[in-house]
Amino acid sequence: MTGAAEGYETAPWHLTWRNLAVDQLQRTESTFALGNGHIGIRGTFEEGEPRGLPGTYLNGFYEEHDLPYAEAGYGYPEAGQTVVNVTDGKVIRLLVEDEPFDMRYGTATAHDRTLDFRAGTLTRNTEWVSPTGRHVRVRTQRLVSFTQRAVVAIRYEVEPLDADTQLVLQSDLLANEPIESDTSDPRVAAALQNPLASEFSFAEDFRAVLVHRTKRSGLRVAAAMDHLIESPDGLRTTISAEDDLARLTIAVDVPRGKVLRLTKFLAYGWSAQRSIPALRAQVDAALAGAVQTGWDGLLAEQRAFLDDFWDTADIQLDGDPELQQAVRFALFHILQAGARGESRAIPGKGLTGPGYDGHAFWDTETFVLQVLTYTMPEAARDALRWRHSTLDKARERAAQLGLRGAAFPWRSINGAECSAYWPAGTAAFHVSADISDAVVRYLAATGDEEFERGCGTEILAETARLWMSLGHFDSHGRFRIDGVTGPDEYSAVADNNVYTNLMAARNLREAAASCERCPEVAEALGVTARELGDWREAAARMLVPYDAERGVHPQSEGFTEHKDWDFGNTPLEDYPLLLHYPYFDLYRKQVVKQADLVLALHLCGDSFTPEEKARNFAYYEARTVRDSSLSAATQAVIAAEVGHLDLAYDYLGEAALTDLHDVHNNVQNGLHMASLAGAWLGIVAGFGGMRDHNGEYGFAPRLPSALDRIEFRMCVRGSRFAVEIHADRATYRLLSGKPVEITHHGQACTVAEEPVTLPIPPIDPGPAPRQPPGRAPSRRHPESLRPEEPVPAT
Repeated sequence: MTGAAEGYETAPWHLTWRNLAVDQLQRTESTFALGNGHIGIRGTFEEGEPRGLPGTYLNGFYEEHDLPYAEAGYGYPEAGQTVVNVTDGKVIRLLVEDEPFDMRYGTATAHDRTLDFRAGTLTRNTEWVSPTGRHVRVRTQRLVSFTQRAVVAIRYEVEPLDADTQLVLQSDLLANEPIESDTSDPRVAAALQNPLASEFSFAEDFRAVLVHRTKRSGLRVAAAMDHLIESPDGLRTTISAEDDLARLTIAVDVPRGKVLRLTKFLAYGWSAQRSIPALRAQVDAALAGAVQTGWDGLLAEQRAFLDDFWDTADIQLDGDPELQQAVRFALFHILQAGARGESRAIPGKGLTGPGYDGHAFWDTETFVLQVLTYTMPEAARDALRWRHSTLDKARERAAQLGLRGAAFPWRSINGAECSAYWPAGTAAFHVSADISDAVVRYLAATGDEEFERGCGTEILAETARLWMSLGHFDSHGRFRIDGVTGPDEYSAVADNNVYTNLMAARNLREAAASCERCPEVAEALGVTARELGDWREAAARMLVPYDAERGVHPQSEGFTEHKDWDFGNTPLEDYPLLLHYPYFDLYRKQVVKQADLVLALHLCGDSFTPEEKARNFAYYEARTVRDSSLSAATQAVIAAEVGHLDLAYDYLGEAALTDLHDVHNNVQNGLHMASLAGAWLGIVAGFGGMRDHNGEYGFAPRLPSALDRIEFRMCVRGSRFAVEIHADRATYRLLSGKPVEITHHGQACTVAEEPVTLPIPPIDPGPAPRQPPGRAPSRRHPESLRPEEPVPAT
């Protein structure tokens, strides 16, 4: 079944697009991207054209450029960082009797591409008739190895279908690939124009190596290729290398019905310090390992790796095939973003495109690492180790701002702040609490004492010091944190943002607890008993504003006193608002870009009563416009908790299908990792009701009316278990490991070898909340009982 608007076929374990749609190539190049957290390759055709936006990325590899400012100011970051499209090794051009194989010419009598979530491959099948009538079948398959992190492999097969045919293949390594940049900043465009300077080239037999260096950041990259060829007799080959191009050319006459098969192995490596010989040796060794393993061996390793992942992470949804596909698509891309990052960041777009300049944000810790902590904890650990490796930069940034401790960046590749807009960047100090929250969650879920001693305690202590210097005790003895920006970017430089304050309080408490568990680390950091006491006192006296008149928590102090945005007179074409209205007007009105206070209801839910959650959710539903892909998942989680299950289901659909439906019309620049993670959150934290407060695991499962059953899996302290949800009951069963203590709707129980089934209590959600006109999520099912035309609540 194919959704006409989306173009993809619906299937549980793969994503297929049939026929060629040139105008959709940038979009499908993102969805068909492959990666392993170290390497990312966009889903461009092997022949290089037609194409939308080519891209091959190495995690952490970037070029620097100046940041633009109309007016200078103290503390403004000076240098930006932009991900670089490195040497492209995907290119394999085909000539059929000297006619280039190009899908824009001749006739494609059949064509499809399939991303396989279980095999970890992208497969392409094309039957093509050339302009002069020669008929060939082309089948390609590629993978980015999860087990050999430096390796990409491509199998390319050509079969003449009508007559004996001369075939020529050109297999390339291509650096400084021409790209049309859509950036509006000329500094970024200049940095991306021929960013790689050649340092070394080599070619011999079927192998070639190119080494380049960026001009300003000084990073060195090596790319290498080797080949295995299976062909009829009469094969002729030549190989050459120059500064930006290495090419193996293969020519052979292939009888009708016979196959020319090329297996191409690629290896990548980069470093800020290693020499040309060292990097060349590194990629040569990676190639040797790949060739020794062979194509079939790499396929088998890839399948085994994914089998283990799905055994831990799979989610089954009965009743919505499109959403089932979207959820597995989301999990697969989250895995690709983080599996082998190994002390590198997880960018907001993963390695699927150049969006956000390849930067990592707080999205990683708050959304993506929740998924990885419970499905692939070693990947979560590695991402947190990257944050720890940037602590010196975070300390320097804090000192520059006149603060103690560590101020982690709003956006960055190497750990230095890259945001030129300080109200949304520098002032968003919640990033440091988000990172600490991810540390605490990971420690509770794994019991990783080595990580706590080596990284965790230091992160927690230095971020705690940040809050103590950023906030202060007021005349009433309350601890205030003034002049900060919370997750909602339509409110900036506000006092006592509830999300920030609650997350900071947790940060302070957990830092004190970790220092007491690791006294030797605390001593090395100079943490004193008095300092621990100050942290705990600040946490206990943290100011959490409350509007008693309205019975809700203001997002930040005074927010509920602001004038409401005039939603009724805002044309739908004026969304997103930031592109049509000045920030100063957004900042002084009650309008929310993305869930902020509602995110606090999720991550700090133990700080609110059920009644407060219901009132807060309804209040902010009427003011949230979701001009950010981060919002829908959080709204899904809390809508489910307060009982609006069909609304939660609609928000889940939006989060999970953000990229497949191109909801925000920007998938051409890469996928939205946080929204993809939101698919998992909407199910596990939303309909599963999973909460992990204080290292204790509670579930409050409920099923939306559109689904017949949900089953999800997760891992806690090495134990894997499954949660199965029906309309009236939930079943918990242990898959491996030791029994796990949990609660089910507040009732203590043990997940053990014998499955336990418990009833789901009823809930009265009360009146349905209303969204701003035109900003309700698209309905997954028209028979939904939600109001047709929601209007703002008062």
